[in-house]
Amino acid sequence: MEQDYKPHEIEKKWQKYWNESRIFQAEPDKREKFFITIPYPYLNGNLHAGHTRTFTIGDVVARHKRMLGYNVLYPMGFHVTGTPIVGLAELIASRDPQTMDVYERLHGIPGDILPTLNTPEKIVDYFKLESEKAMRMIGYSIDWRRKFTTTDPTYKKFIEWQYIRLEEKDLIVKGSHPVKWCPNDNNPVEDHDILHGEEATIVEYTLVKFRHKDIVLPCATLRPETTFGVTNLWVNPKVDYVKARVEKDGYEEFWVVSKEAFRKLTFTDRTVEYIEDVPAKSIIGIKLINPVTEDEIISLPASFVRPENGSGIVMSVPAHAPFDYLALRDLYDADLSEYGITEDLRKIKLISLIKVPEFGEFPAKEIVESMGITSQKDPKAEEATKIVYRREFHGGVLKELTGKYEGHAVSKIKDILTRDFISSNAGETFYEFSEPVVCRCGTPCVVNMVKGQWFLNYSNPEWKAKVYRCLSQMRIIPSEYRVEFENKVDWLKDKACARRKGLGTRLPFDKEWLIESLGDSTIYMSYYIIARFIEKGDIDLEQLTLSFFDYVLLGKGESKAVSEDTGLDPELLDEIRSHFLYWYPVDLRSSGKDLVPNHLLFFLFHHVALFEEENWPQALAVNGFVSLEGQKMSKSKGPILTLESAVSEYGADITRMYILSTAEQTQDADWQKAGIDSARRQIDRFYSFAKDVIESGTRANLSTELKQIDRWMLSRMQKYIRETNIALDSIQTREAIQNSFFLLINDIKWYQRRGGDSLLYYVLDNWVRLMAPFTPHLCEEIWEAMGHEDILSLTQYPLYNEDLIDDGAELAEEMIKGTLNDVEEILKVTKMIPDKVHLYTAPAWKSEVIKCACEMQLEACLEVGTLIKALMANPDMKRFGKDIPKFVQKIIPEFKSGGAERYEIFAGPGLDEQAFLKESVSFLEKEIGCSVEIYSADSPAYDPEKKSRFAEPLRPAIYIEQAKKEE
Repeated sequence: MEQDYKPHEIEKKWQKYWNESRIFQAEPDKREKFFITIPYPYLNGNLHAGHTRTFTIGDVVARHKRMLGYNVLYPMGFHVTGTPIVGLAELIASRDPQTMDVYERLHGIPGDILPTLNTPEKIVDYFKLESEKAMRMIGYSIDWRRKFTTTDPTYKKFIEWQYIRLEEKDLIVKGSHPVKWCPNDNNPVEDHDILHGEEATIVEYTLVKFRHKDIVLPCATLRPETTFGVTNLWVNPKVDYVKARVEKDGYEEFWVVSKEAFRKLTFTDRTVEYIEDVPAKSIIGIKLINPVTEDEIISLPASFVRPENGSGIVMSVPAHAPFDYLALRDLYDADLSEYGITEDLRKIKLISLIKVPEFGEFPAKEIVESMGITSQKDPKAEEATKIVYRREFHGGVLKELTGKYEGHAVSKIKDILTRDFISSNAGETFYEFSEPVVCRCGTPCVVNMVKGQWFLNYSNPEWKAKVYRCLSQMRIIPSEYRVEFENKVDWLKDKACARRKGLGTRLPFDKEWLIESLGDSTIYMSYYIIARFIEKGDIDLEQLTLSFFDYVLLGKGESKAVSEDTGLDPELLDEIRSHFLYWYPVDLRSSGKDLVPNHLLFFLFHHVALFEEENWPQALAVNGFVSLEGQKMSKSKGPILTLESAVSEYGADITRMYILSTAEQTQDADWQKAGIDSARRQIDRFYSFAKDVIESGTRANLSTELKQIDRWMLSRMQKYIRETNIALDSIQTREAIQNSFFLLINDIKWYQRRGGDSLLYYVLDNWVRLMAPFTPHLCEEIWEAMGHEDILSLTQYPLYNEDLIDDGAELAEEMIKGTLNDVEEILKVTKMIPDKVHLYTAPAWKSEVIKCACEMQLEACLEVGTLIKALMANPDMKRFGKDIPKFVQKIIPEFKSGGAERYEIFAGPGLDEQAFLKESVSFLEKEIGCSVEIYSADSPAYDPEKKSRFAEPLRPAIYIEQAKKEE
């Protein structure tokens, strides 16, 4: 091995070997298979640290399973459909300054190449090569024969087949539904198309229609039940309002809304016509009729009303909304004569409509007073609102005031009330984003009620029932995300599946539309199997008929008939079918948590719709995001750390180790330079240790007589092997690296400090295999240097061997380590220079107390009084009757708080404290710097200060003789 660790040289060597040996090209055989997929990357930029984390987790799982003997398929493709790449091409073509800066400076695209990427096709070709290069640089064990892009003509045939079959099952429908919409592109937008507001959802509001003479002032609410408690409306005096004629289903009304709301209404399924501007002042102080209660209410001025929210007019429920209560209270002494308001607003009575266990009649008033909230601007008002709403939603029921709805739970009333309000013309449905959404073209998006649009009918209850059944049979990692998936299925509505603009596949039954970018990314895992044969040249484009896909993916039809239809040999068709049956179902789909409500959900829906139950997905795993020095990364704006730049600077294995060890599963990771530098130092230590062991020439022989420290090292290694395998099975990479590296390296340091050396080669042999999934290049290099001729990536992963566990040796080392720490602490505190250290092991009677306590613990009757009574019944113990109660009272809490296992090992056969300490005397003397004597507290040969009386099992008493100062 080289003197110093040179990551890039080692990594190029082993990547070349893996590529030439084709060891990751998976073909069916007699082994048990493992098919893992991760989201193929979207090619509107270079791969970044977020991809690095998700893809490396997938690679670690693939490598671990491969070393456990599985036949592993880990494929990769490229996602390019939709509008983002089109938008990027347009920005580059127009030399948009921010785009040119970000893609040259942060994505690392050379200045002479970037301007040439001015068409979607050129962008796809460029990033396809760059992404594969980056993934090869970091050492992913991918079967690259199966790669494709989602605009490949052959892939489009596959998508056409999928959508024809879904439409035949009535799972694709045409209708009017709310979609995220870019008015500039005149197209629906999905998450990949969005610049800001990627996590926004479309929220269904109830629009309650308050009336004044011949006009309607509509108010949007998420809680229609609170309409029963409305005392007034809020109107902002500084907002521009308009009057509009609104027609729906042949019924005409005149509405007053903000100008911003009027624009949103034009995208709904209503016919909307502007009539005139309406001064805000003219609608403040007017009397209106609550359409639900028929009560007369007043409109009042409020500066907090935002024109872009809802209709720009807000209904006030001061009994249950802290902000409304505070706003109304603030007006009690205000001069509102300019609005023609002269009445005393104190006479407006709060209306209580919800019974909440934690509150009395008026929850808003109560919480405002109890929290000491002085005004609407008090930050505590927001917290108060959340508390009231949460408690009302989860525990509230409607009061008698609500009529026929009395006794209904707040959490279950929304849909019922909305339906009833619509049927009585008291309200309508209105859709808003949960947060502002901006298209990548820079245009603010709207919720558009699209007519004649094609939708995936995800609200179909039978379809959802299948997904629920699939989820119930699946493994979800981490398990707490199961509820998240079930909730997302529950709330999923019909989803637009086609658009007019962008890259993609034409909807086969309506060629004017393109299938949108999430809709063509659902069952592509099955295409990896077919792509292998397309890559070989076995199949031409025109041979990819409906009958071909029906046969190879669904097993429908006969190979002879399909052969006549496609021109493909029946033997080839049967071979492709056999490959599908071997590899399917997908054993694990591992992805980022941002894809739970879209990609991962649609992955389940489409699989259960098209495939038989035995081919439904088996497991889903979810991981968190990655930020850069505390900042959220963005491909289009920065900051961004590309995979390639990280590997170029630090090396593949250091990058892999760091990104996997910084956070666990769904926790978000933060890439920090200080952290990656630390990872480099740790890897250097690993390399140096391996080099020293290999050059020492020593080899391990477990058949020879082992010292206590050797038995300890063997036992510890087995526990790390066990914990690493358990962690990897649950895809807890941080926990796995903690055990396979950080905790293990500390034990190796202790082993060497204790003079252990005969097992160092054995330790390295296991360690390098444990670390192979995480740092594969370095581990291959060490494995080869150890003299192994087989390739490490295909070698057996270490498996737990219970026979090598030695609890006694581990406990003995714990005692020795603890004793050394105690001595060092005494010397540190007293600043003594020791001449001799005397150690006293526990007397027999204390050992007997421990033994008796262990027996009672097994029988579940261990209590202070019971143990003392049993001990005092023993004639040999009576003479220690004065000391027994004190000792028992000390150890019982230790037993109760988890210390029982240590004492059970101590009480077992073969643990001789004195013998262990005597075997370690030379070590202790070397560490302390003076001679050490060992005695039993039962008969100490030397104990001038009676320290032996403090000796306890597993904690020897200590007496230190100080060195005499020279005269």
